[in-house]
Amino acid sequence: MELNEAFGYVLRKLRKDAQLSQEDLALRCDLDRTYIGLLERAQRQPTLSTIFKIANVLEIAPSDLIKQVEYHINETLN
Repeated sequence: MELNEAFGYVLRKLRKDAQLSQEDLALRCDLDRTYIGLLERAQRQPTLSTIFKIANVLEIAPSDLIKQVEYHINETLN
């Protein structure tokens, strides 16, 4: 699994767990809704500042977001 795919999977899961639409997340992060969709579909790669914005809105540490992406990648390799 590619890094972008893993990030998109984790982002979608965390967003849904937080009961946020793509539009809600985008508004709270001061990002465009289409950009959230592109991230979730692995068509864009987030910047470091975007990771921090998203993590803040989802109320998790940016490092935890990255750890979940890493865990998902490792799980799909096994």
